[in-house]
Amino acid sequence: MFKKRNTVSKLWLKLTNKPQYKMYKWELENYKNEQLTNFFTGANLLDTPDKIIAAARQDGCINVMHSGNAGDVIYALPTIKQLHQLTGAPINVYLRTNQPIVLSGHASHSMGAVMLNEKTVSLLAPLIAAQPYVNSCQVYQSEKIHLNFDIVRSKTISLGSGNIARWYSYFTGITPQLWQPWLTVKPDAAYANTIVLARSERYRNSAISYAFLSRYPNLVFIGVKSEYEDMKKAIPTLRWVEVSDFLHMAQLIAGCKLFIGNQSFPFSVAEALKVPRVLEVYAKIANVVPEGPNAYDFYFQQHLESLVKQLYNA
Repeated sequence: MFKKRNTVSKLWLKLTNKPQYKMYKWELENYKNEQLTNFFTGANLLDTPDKIIAAARQDGCINVMHSGNAGDVIYALPTIKQLHQLTGAPINVYLRTNQPIVLSGHASHSMGAVMLNEKTVSLLAPLIAAQPYVNSCQVYQSEKIHLNFDIVRSKTISLGSGNIARWYSYFTGITPQLWQPWLTVKPDAAYANTIVLARSERYRNSAISYAFLSRYPNLVFIGVKSEYEDMKKAIPTLRWVEVSDFLHMAQLIAGCKLFIGNQSFPFSVAEALKVPRVLEVYAKIANVVPEGPNAYDFYFQQHLESLVKQLYNA
């Protein structure tokens, strides 16, 4: 549990342990930005299935809000899917934009200083709205909200371990079926013999090299251009595909032979689709856990190369 320091304690930490002081400042900013809103206090908290069912009967729908990173939204979907199955009510997903993100150390993020902006919502909404258990997905505009999934950032659970996809069940009492697919899209058959890669600048295992993939044909990278250019240094034959939106990305991943990625947004899509997938685990924040069929993860180079050989030849 985060504990604020007094002025003397903060000054002493700054003088004696600058890395720890920097981490403290990061945690302090998160603490300020992630407090529970009034909606989540007392009797207003829909924290059991019975309360959620009653709200659905009263209002004829359940409105869910999320302002987290795109991958976090994908990992919230299995709980949203169970919400629909539990209540039978239309589920409307509202994405709140321009909420600040605070990164530790020298980490960077493709979104910059916020977790979601209007551009990302425009890319993400077609994929979410296409799911049969979602009635609509749009930018939040002061609508009545039944479940604000930003509650996961209230410092009441650890966000650096466990499984992101279980965060939302802890506050609703609804257990998602994570071994089953929770995204449904039409696979793009053009990528049936393709290895698809994605590797963000964050959450990289510095001991891992992907140069060995040059031995394999049909290698495609999805992600931002700077990440592609960095990966191409190790894999000269790598080709970049710029997707039109995240529904297009999901169709590409659904059709591929094998997906390889680190703990970034594209892997959340691969996990939701349950395609053959290999995850580069980031040991310091191992909060992505592949579950169900075709799921593999690794820490060490020899295991990565062995897994790729095994799955490619399957």
